[in-house]
Amino acid sequence: MTTIAFFNNKGGVGTTSLVYHLSWKLQELGHRVVVSDLDPQSNLTGMFLDDDQIETLWSATSPGTSMLSCVEELNNHLGDIKPANPVAIADGLHLVPGSLALGQFEDRLANAWNDSRSDKPTARADALRVMSAFHRVLAQAAAGVRADLTLIDVGPSIGALNRAALITADMLVIPLAADLFSLQGLRNLGPTLRDWRSGWQRRLEPDLPPAAIPLPSGAMRPLGYVLLNPSVRENYPVKSYLKWAAKIPASYARDILGAESTATDIATDPNQLALIRHFKSLMPMAQEARKPMFQLTARDGAIGGHAGAVRDADLQFTALAQKLLHLASTSASPIA
Repeated sequence: MTTIAFFNNKGGVGTTSLVYHLSWKLQELGHRVVVSDLDPQSNLTGMFLDDDQIETLWSATSPGTSMLSCVEELNNHLGDIKPANPVAIADGLHLVPGSLALGQFEDRLANAWNDSRSDKPTARADALRVMSAFHRVLAQAAAGVRADLTLIDVGPSIGALNRAALITADMLVIPLAADLFSLQGLRNLGPTLRDWRSGWQRRLEPDLPPAAIPLPSGAMRPLGYVLLNPSVRENYPVKSYLKWAAKIPASYARDILGAESTATDIATDPNQLALIRHFKSLMPMAQEARKPMFQLTARDGAIGGHAGAVRDADLQFTALAQKLLHLASTSASPIA
């Protein structure tokens, strides 16, 4: 199983929509996919499931379905993780739903990060059970449905919850918008990722008491960035868009990879995975139909110009999915 996390310190760029559409596209391409919503806002869960389904799975009568229910006993010092019972969305596509209360796990994770280097074997073992909880839940979920890919959606915060989510990831994709806030997010994200990665490697050092549980590698190999909604927004000057877009290649290379960029612009940047346009007219239609934009049909209202936009969306997400699959199967540059 390969685990890919989608994360940026800057929210509101379309990360959740990207994960949603990519998971459907990867399923279309024949892969078995588990999607995990590790953002306490649970927007990804809301894209896959309707309110009645969510209300049911968050109830006490649906144990082991949401990520919170899987780690609740561990959070309360009453035991270890419970096996996940992922929700079947389609053949080969399963969801481990999020929960608005997942943030309750944050304090336990913060304490566990410090205790996972403890000289006391019992304290360290407990801490490593906590730090590896997401990894173990998702590994069991993927094994149960024979998935070969796991996609993780996380919120934009730099905190203990996201640190635990990201050490679960083998690889990382960073969604961006062409604005000052996304670039500042890269500047914040680079040092944070390096710190988390090296910190986790220290916790795996062989001279520390071993843990009798499977632990994630914490590789977090950056595959590249996706520039979302590259069309100029209303009331947003073209010059401003071009100004910030031109800064992305150098900023990504410097802040995330610790290298110098040789790209002259976005189009020639090898770290750019895709430019996904803003399908403004399709998104409300897709939300109403509860399906990805590239699966909309005339019955859903996708006629005329909308039908052409559906084809464009299909081409863009197919190209991105295939590129991710290729990069995931080959070596990628580690975080410096």
